[in-house]
Amino acid sequence: MDRLETGRRGEDAAAAYLERVGMTLVERNWRCPAGEVDIVCIDGTTLVLVEVKTRTTIAKGTPEEAVTPTKQRRIIRLAKTYIAKAKVEPCSVRFDVVTIIVLGEDRALLRHHRAAFEVEE
Repeated sequence: MDRLETGRRGEDAAAAYLERVGMTLVERNWRCPAGEVDIVCIDGTTLVLVEVKTRTTIAKGTPEEAVTPTKQRRIIRLAKTYIAKAKVEPCSVRFDVVTIIVLGEDRALLRHHRAAFEVEE
């Protein structure tokens, strides 16, 4: 399985998980010139932007480690663009990270990090 296929399967698994725990998916792979948000969903009255990181090995670090402060700032900028373009009503916004480590063909370890980071004032 190549890197793109691994990523797509990870995002599919994350989306299915988020729906199972009661979130409503709004967008997948939302793009603008500044980048992409993997998943946008609603959790109650909260808009949630989800970064998904999938790895087949942790030899070069865990998936959590890939969501660096630089990546977090980029996601926050994308959130502001998404809110403006989608004309989202004022609401609370949360940034979650779903990490997946592939253990085998049909096995993986999925972790959901709710409110993984925040907008620094």
